[in-house]
Amino acid sequence: MKNSKLIKVATPLMMCSALLFACSDNTEEVKTTSDPAVAEAESLSTIGNQEIISVINEKVSYSDDDFYSEWKNATSIKLNGDSASFDGNGGVVIDGSTITIRTSGVYEISGKLNDGQIIVNAEDEGTVRLILNGVEISSSTSAPIFVEKAEKTVVSLEDGTENILSDGEDYVYENSDDDEPNAALFSKDDLTINGDGALIVNGNYNNGIASKDELRITSGTIQIEAVDDGLMGRDLVAVKDGEISITAGGDGIKSTNDKDASKAIIAIEGGSFDIEAANDGIQAETSLLIADGDFTITAGGGSPETVETNENNRMPGMPGETNTTTTSTSTDSESTKGLKATVEVAIGGGSFTIDSLDDAVHSNNSITITGGELNLATGDDGIHADTSILTKGGIIDVTKSYEGIESKSITIADGEIHVNATDDGINIGGGNDGSGRDFAATENAEENVLSINGGYIYVNAMGDGLDSNGSISMTDGTVIVSGPSNNNNGALDYDQSFEISGGLLIASGSSGMAMATSEESAQSSILMTFTETQAAGTVLQLEDSNENSIVTFAPDKDYQSVLISSPQLTKDGSYKLISGGTSTGSETDGLFTDGTIQGGSNEVEFTVSDTVTWLNESGLTEQGANGFGGMGGPGNAEGNPGGSRGDMFADLDEETRQKVQSIMDQQRNGTISQEEAQEQLSELGVELPFGGQMKEPGQPE
Repeated sequence: MKNSKLIKVATPLMMCSALLFACSDNTEEVKTTSDPAVAEAESLSTIGNQEIISVINEKVSYSDDDFYSEWKNATSIKLNGDSASFDGNGGVVIDGSTITIRTSGVYEISGKLNDGQIIVNAEDEGTVRLILNGVEISSSTSAPIFVEKAEKTVVSLEDGTENILSDGEDYVYENSDDDEPNAALFSKDDLTINGDGALIVNGNYNNGIASKDELRITSGTIQIEAVDDGLMGRDLVAVKDGEISITAGGDGIKSTNDKDASKAIIAIEGGSFDIEAANDGIQAETSLLIADGDFTITAGGGSPETVETNENNRMPGMPGETNTTTTSTSTDSESTKGLKATVEVAIGGGSFTIDSLDDAVHSNNSITITGGELNLATGDDGIHADTSILTKGGIIDVTKSYEGIESKSITIADGEIHVNATDDGINIGGGNDGSGRDFAATENAEENVLSINGGYIYVNAMGDGLDSNGSISMTDGTVIVSGPSNNNNGALDYDQSFEISGGLLIASGSSGMAMATSEESAQSSILMTFTETQAAGTVLQLEDSNENSIVTFAPDKDYQSVLISSPQLTKDGSYKLISGGTSTGSETDGLFTDGTIQGGSNEVEFTVSDTVTWLNESGLTEQGANGFGGMGGPGNAEGNPGGSRGDMFADLDEETRQKVQSIMDQQRNGTISQEEAQEQLSELGVELPFGGQMKEPGQPE
């Protein structure tokens, strides 16, 4: 017997925090902040509204001797296999194959040293400059070059020379408690590398190049292979220029001082970097600041061939499902991220190709992007920050990800952004569905805001397209969302509100969880729901009463609902929505420029009278009248009960919950049809937001 009263199960939404992106060219152009949302995002960042290069110049200084200069009157050290000799006034002590430099000055070194070591142990406070003029130094028991004591050591690579340092697999220390040196080129004090020559470092014991104070590189070709970390500076790693290639069993480049918040910065102003690291590509204990450079980074072996989905996009909160989440600051597994910092990642320019097992760009606090070109492939998040993401320029292309961009607050001011995700495209605050791997849903949803103030954004998501565990605000820009084909997710998903006052928004996807923008919006929207799923590529054209095209769009995936919001939609205006046929004009991401539809098979004429106009193939309808699509905002006056995906089965007893689970599993596995599933659920008094076909991604029709 069928129950006369159905339990409506509809799920409101979640979304990402305040997001701010700015698109320009490869270099940053930061203007005075006037937008309140941008100003708020800047307040969450350590960068504020400053240019990245200005911040680097404030925090990093270079002296004249950090840059290569011609040398003369140097003490010459000749390496002769198992021995060495010197000529000059420098303080040099030779004991077999161990050469110790006792005073500051300039030392030119050439030749080959078999199983020996150069030790710098200067008794005065001057700078020790080592001119590597074609050397090959190996040591089976320690670091080939060990700076034990010096005010500062500068290693200059002479133009046209190749210099090789290799250590053994085991070090021998005087005391059993010693653990230094631990790199083929190791300094206890400040270390600078410059010159136009080449340095090849084979760190067979542990690390490649390490400084316990500050490490600066201003030029040179450096190739490192290390069992553990490639390039390390405890208090600072600063790169002005150079060609750096690193293969590391640990991190590629890292800073390590976790005791002083003002130190442990990595600051890069230029150069080229080719990094293959088993763990993080570049990891800063505090801030990672990049003004320019060319970066190719593979971390953790790279992204998997296929990125897993969130339990095959099962609707969280279903019977028998438990949500488990972890925080980004505590993990038992090794970190395998591309760019990573504890405090801030700031990118002002450069070219980045990152392929990482974990997040491509990650910060435990905030991320600021003002320029650059980022091509990101990852097994987890493309860009993730625990607190906030602010981008004000650049080109960002997340080609592969679990979730594309994730934080508690995201602000997009400008920029060109493409996101491909197997779960949510842009996610704010983790979300009630617990789909975010890096943090759980946040309790203070008012702080969770996705702010879109300009730019061009395209999202292709198998989960929710824009997902906020809070609210969404849009004032300008172009946003295209190619949402899910399955009915467990929606192109738009938010908990509180989505207020739009400007810009072009197009969101296509399934109808089961389809949401419109909020009734409080200053700009009008339409939400069209079809009775059946439309094939990918089916053209839609929205035109005014004079047959002028407002939007011509062809979704690149199957869809059953489309939301369009445009400044050209005005109250009391008359419009027509045409579907089917073909379109002329040029096309990008499904959006046609100067497009005109031809041969449309369905036309819907309507007049805009409310902020949101609800449509089906027969014309005007009411919210919720299109089957299960068109949910609107959570808890609104139109009758949507609000709530969250986690409580959608709260009104069911355990026995009914298990029956619902079994029916949905059978339908998903193809044991029963969509219609049979709906009939069986209705007999239980349960009505689910199926809309069109409820199927797993990639499941055949």
